[in-house]
Amino acid sequence: MHLKAAVAAGKNIFAEKPVGEDGPSIRSALETYEEANRKGLAIGVGTQRRHQTGYLETMKRLQDGALGQITGGRVYWNQGSIWVKPRQPGQTDMQYQLRNWYYFTWICGDHIVEQHVHNLDVANWALGSHPAAAVGLGGRQVRTGPDYGNIYDHFAIDYEYDGGVHVASYCRQTPNCQNDVSEAFAGTKGFCQANRYVITGDNAWKLSGKDNKPYVQEHADLISAIRAGKPYRSSAAWRLTRASASPGSRRSTRKRLCCRQNSVGTPPWRLRPWPCPGPPNWLEPSLVCGGSPISSSSGRAGGHGSWGPASTRERAY
Repeated sequence: MHLKAAVAAGKNIFAEKPVGEDGPSIRSALETYEEANRKGLAIGVGTQRRHQTGYLETMKRLQDGALGQITGGRVYWNQGSIWVKPRQPGQTDMQYQLRNWYYFTWICGDHIVEQHVHNLDVANWALGSHPAAAVGLGGRQVRTGPDYGNIYDHFAIDYEYDGGVHVASYCRQTPNCQNDVSEAFAGTKGFCQANRYVITGDNAWKLSGKDNKPYVQEHADLISAIRAGKPYRSSAAWRLTRASASPGSRRSTRKRLCCRQNSVGTPPWRLRPWPCPGPPNWLEPSLVCGGSPISSSSGRAGGHGSWGPASTRERAY
């Protein structure tokens, strides 16, 4: 909504990832991007790894064949707890949820979409495509109280790319555990620890120079394009929006299913805030999963049953 209004007003834009939290908002963002192109406006999005020297140099070598054929990978965003803002006297449900936006899927899309998508973007970058299928699980094992909205605290996904290449995806927000935010890929000629800018094997390499400040560079690249009057295609942004609306996003049912890009059409529901605080109040979709990398969406999932401290359930993605 804000992106569309800004483009209608003729503004250049920097928007934080992931631009939208579900299929309809992602499709709206892509349509707005095309309108911005027609108007000669620039839109940049905060996928800062695409502007980071170490990642740029590493990905260039992967794309030039340093690993040979990539045979698999793993991407992690495993960390401790994040902030939470307790409900204050007199707050409406909407005020409470907006101030705790991270914990509500209708605003955040859950932490695959809001956070782990950085690592998934690197996987798509390395492999040059989006997942063809995905299956996984997730749940609320630690953050089970009403202060934590309805997002999960852990996910484990097996993403399958064309050619049978699998990427293991793990993300977690749990205190007092080993943390790891990284991406790694194996190939027929070697191994790459992408976040460390290291390749071993036949074409061994390590970044020798200094890394840059990507949170600065992403803005500098956008501003330079605006000043030069040049078209600005933030490839990260629009690859990312497709990624966050891909079959890997959190569209789920009670059964373990595998969502492929040629499957059924987009679930026809719109979501809204629900009563809070209280346990998760899932809305049950009438249709399972999306039909393309853009029509499948992240966001809220259907489910039945009670949630408790040991409640982890298998989901379809």
